[in-house]
Amino acid sequence: MSENFENKASSQRVVRRGIVPRLTIRVGYGTMSFFLPKSDGTVEYQPYTVKSGVSMAANLRTAFRESELLRGRDGRALLSVVSPTVLVPIDEYMDQENFDVDTLYNHTFTGREHEEKIASVIPDLSAVAVFSVNKDLKLVVDDHFGDVRIQNVMQPVWTHMYRRSTLVGQRRKLYAYFHDNKVDVFSFQQRRFRFANTFDATHSHDALYYLLFAWKQLALSNEDDELHLVGKNEHMEWLITKLKSYLRRVYTLNPVADLNRAPASMIEGMEYDLMI
Repeated sequence: MSENFENKASSQRVVRRGIVPRLTIRVGYGTMSFFLPKSDGTVEYQPYTVKSGVSMAANLRTAFRESELLRGRDGRALLSVVSPTVLVPIDEYMDQENFDVDTLYNHTFTGREHEEKIASVIPDLSAVAVFSVNKDLKLVVDDHFGDVRIQNVMQPVWTHMYRRSTLVGQRRKLYAYFHDNKVDVFSFQQRRFRFANTFDATHSHDALYYLLFAWKQLALSNEDDELHLVGKNEHMEWLITKLKSYLRRVYTLNPVADLNRAPASMIEGMEYDLMI
């Protein structure tokens, strides 16, 4: 099951009950960072410099020796990975007694046959996210923690944006989350995904094309519907200017305001999927 990060109040309740806060290990494409909520409502965040030419599992093993945040910790962990995802309607997943996750995923994404497949329920959206995780990486985390959960980095983003969309106006909305040189584009309708796809965002011109392509494919109104952007993109201002020449309602989400100045939102460089 997916798990969102605890807010200040819930973190304090966890500590009073004597439960060790869950450490998050985020692994992207050549990036790694660690996140831990603390009893006073603040958080610890540590980006880790990944050594090129070495596997992410080997980098994580080294991090356990070098990082003060990781050293000597054992209890609970959440491994949050950047990985291609297949979204399956929960009814379809539950109706089939022996749903073949591996076959579905391997036919959708090639080159990941030797990775472990994870099926994680997204209750708010009546969907199951199927994604893969490197077996050696998972083994390193399992070796250090007694209670390990695994999620795709998009799961908290999807859930947060869905809940947010139900509270902010009635216009149709398309969301774009920039991270790890990718852009995840998604939209909701009646407690379900209407659209969800991932595109390469290394080049801003490509990102512009993909966003407008998705907008047109969904038959959204250039005058009345909304496009919401969040995350990191080197040329975000250029992209916004170009989008506004086609679409009337383009908005950038400010994490500090969106999350009511939560401690995590104030940390420069932290990934949005960790903040929420």
